[in-house]
Amino acid sequence: MAVAALAPGAAVPAAEPAWKVLVFTKTAEFRHESIPAGVQAVQRLGSQNGFGVDQTEDASAFTDANLAQYRAVVFLLTTGDVLDDGQQEAFKRYIEHGGGFVGVHSASDTEHGWPWYGGLVGTFFLSHPSIQQATVRVADPRGPGSAGLPALWVRADEWYDFTTNPRSAVHVLASVDESTYDAGADAMGTDHPIAWWHDYDGGRAWYTAMGHTAESYADTVFLSHLLGGIQYAAQPPKATPTPPKIASLVATARGRRVVVDVRLSGCDHCRVRATLERRGRTTAVPLVVAGGHARGTSRTLAPGRWALVVIAGAGTATRTIVVR
Repeated sequence: MAVAALAPGAAVPAAEPAWKVLVFTKTAEFRHESIPAGVQAVQRLGSQNGFGVDQTEDASAFTDANLAQYRAVVFLLTTGDVLDDGQQEAFKRYIEHGGGFVGVHSASDTEHGWPWYGGLVGTFFLSHPSIQQATVRVADPRGPGSAGLPALWVRADEWYDFTTNPRSAVHVLASVDESTYDAGADAMGTDHPIAWWHDYDGGRAWYTAMGHTAESYADTVFLSHLLGGIQYAAQPPKATPTPPKIASLVATARGRRVVVDVRLSGCDHCRVRATLERRGRTTAVPLVVAGGHARGTSRTLAPGRWALVVIAGAGTATRTIVVR
């Protein structure tokens, strides 16, 4: 069999990325000049870390069929009302089915009239003082987006204040120390979260309020922070375990005891319960479960007709047994 060979100097075709993210940059209000730098930075992170990156400002991309090809959607410096009702519903379904969300900076200044989205982000933007240097305190060094960050991270950015403190609903990664900059009239005080993550409505959400400046997207520390958030949000959804089912049930009266034999599918060590009922009286049948098989023998029973009920997961099986 002939084997085709590449010509000398020919480029080796690049392998298809294992997964993709969609970077969404639509703005309906303020538009950040750093958007091109941010898009290029995410594209570099993708090429360096084995994931694909598509970028759009077209909200018509928010359909069930299109979103299904992405592990996560990155709202990069979006502002204002960027999705119509149908697009909102498609995005909500995407998250409910295990999709991921990454919000960068003004993603919290987006869709203020949509409470579900506010819950996804964690809170909404309120205001900010001028761009200035401040100290970020990393609270969760093991959280997504914390790897490689210094415990005290000094950087310049536009430090957002929020309508509410999200701490009660999210896992806070980092807070900004308001004693290290002029926080302005809407200062949040000693507890000022600035980056966080949480599982939300079936999916995963990660947000950083940093990233206003173009310089952020050339900062290797910030890019490590952002990469960790993307990788967290893009985790494949956990497989839903198959609920155990009762494949067969055999119950035999031996003397005045009942022997119960249950064959199960989707269960090696799951919980199986068997009870016998007669005239308002109930007695449990102890079962030993191993290798998809449950077996047990009842105590000595009074003569008569007994109703056997076996429950395994969401499955139920019944039999009528006559004890003589």
